[in-house]
Amino acid sequence: MADLPPCPTLEGCRVLVVEDDFVVAEDLQDELEQQGAEVLGPVATVEAALSLLESGPLPERAILDVNLRGTMVFPVADALRGRGIPFVFVTGYDHAALPAAYAGVSCCEKPTDMPALVRLLMA
Repeated sequence: MADLPPCPTLEGCRVLVVEDDFVVAEDLQDELEQQGAEVLGPVATVEAALSLLESGPLPERAILDVNLRGTMVFPVADALRGRGIPFVFVTGYDHAALPAAYAGVSCCEKPTDMPALVRLLMA
């Protein structure tokens, strides 16, 4: 597992964005960059996200849309978890609908409350 520094602020923090809706992805990127984060992506597929994780640099945080055009993002969540990288789900699903394996993962419901999401990323 990588020994990654904490992100008490998002200034200089690498954040992976996995989101299939272009407008939402663009909003997330804009907000994160305003907070000083370095955005990796955004990417719209599980395959693209896993490729980014393999090619580096590793993110220090990640935002994952749960449903990417019918494909669930859980392989990316598992890869992040295996590397010790914290992530937040952003989804239209109720948190209780997520598999039990992700019960402790922070979740923001869509439409996304950007200040709340930023606070979760820094937590």
